[in-house]
Amino acid sequence: MKTLKFLVAALVLLTACKQAEKRTVSELSPELLAKAMAIHERVMTLDTHNDINVRNFTDSVNYTQELNNQVNLPKMKKGGLDVSWFIVYTGQGSLDKEGYDKAYKNAIEKFDAIHRLTEKIAPSEIELALTSADAKRIYASGKKVAMIGIENGYPVGTDINRVKEFYDLGARYMSLSHNGHSQLCDSNTGEGDNVWLHNGVSDLGKEVLKEMNKWGIMIDVSHPSKQAMKDMIELSKAPIIASHSSSRALCNHSRNLDDEQLEWLKKNGGVVQTVAFNAYVNTEKNETYNKVVQEFMADFAKEQNFTIMTRAEATKLPENEQQSYYGKYMEIRAQAQEKMKANADQFDPVNVADFVDHIDYMVNKIGIDHVGISSDFDGGGGVDGWNDAAETMNVTIELVKRGYSEEEISKLWSGNLLRVLDEVQAVAQKIQKGIAL
Repeated sequence: MKTLKFLVAALVLLTACKQAEKRTVSELSPELLAKAMAIHERVMTLDTHNDINVRNFTDSVNYTQELNNQVNLPKMKKGGLDVSWFIVYTGQGSLDKEGYDKAYKNAIEKFDAIHRLTEKIAPSEIELALTSADAKRIYASGKKVAMIGIENGYPVGTDINRVKEFYDLGARYMSLSHNGHSQLCDSNTGEGDNVWLHNGVSDLGKEVLKEMNKWGIMIDVSHPSKQAMKDMIELSKAPIIASHSSSRALCNHSRNLDDEQLEWLKKNGGVVQTVAFNAYVNTEKNETYNKVVQEFMADFAKEQNFTIMTRAEATKLPENEQQSYYGKYMEIRAQAQEKMKANADQFDPVNVADFVDHIDYMVNKIGIDHVGISSDFDGGGGVDGWNDAAETMNVTIELVKRGYSEEEISKLWSGNLLRVLDEVQAVAQKIQKGIAL
């Protein structure tokens, strides 16, 4: 079991996504704080989406150290985050052999980095889990748990045998696209220009989905288009997940799920992992706050001879240059936000309360059994109050304040996601045995 080694900072609870005025609440009582801390100690906390940079998996720079990134072992221990799904992410490139080969190499490098962490760098502190039983056993031992998800099926190329290869390397969920249409399915980004490549899932994508069902890899619908999600639910023999998405009814962003999609997911038996990504929690509020941050950042960037790019410009960089750029960008952003703390009451960032509004909405809409929690840390995620793994307990505090029971909090933090993983793997066992579904 985990031991909390941190003092809980007071949450600043500001506006909900649909409110313009600030929301005032009473200060957290000692009794409620004690209750939240005890629950956080007992439940297994699981975050389904943490990106990685392979440069942080060497013998000299690695997750045993208090790095500047959002997720590492010291921060997981400090905040009581028990399970981190490390992400094998590949940006979308050209749909040809050269592009596929490059993406596959990138994916293997990330798989290797995660295995290096769990097998060579820190095997006494973190272990790779392949099943929910593994995760529970490792958690009970006192070690942190690593699991692996794939963001973008692009590295599959045209070889469906790679699905089994990725499964053998530890992947337990995969999305078929990211930003941009892949060879497997359309992306949500098609909403921008209404240009689609497959009008859903491609024929190759359908074969990949069959392989995912066969081997027990959860199908992730966070980045694919709405039609692709509909196709996946119709084609899949097992429940699906949205590894890092929130409610579109509260925040109209194409990365979020609308009410119809949430109903599809509920009927399918899946789970949506509510994401603490400020732009997906409250786009308008985030844009207003970011304008102020950018003004502060400009001074630091000028001092350090750093050019701030738009997100569109940055995504065009080669991946290694993107990683370097975002590393420096986040460093300068942190400097700007630290300076802003001197007059914190003047600013209104997207915060934990706004994030939990999305959990509330989706729990009310589709039920407690179909909602979970994710951050997208080290991939742009984070909100005020939960901006790295060290602040994980603040989410539990907010859930307790809103009246969620320990059983409900346990479902949100890990129970629902692991239940879907169990069901997906049970389906795989039947398929492998030739049992009709």
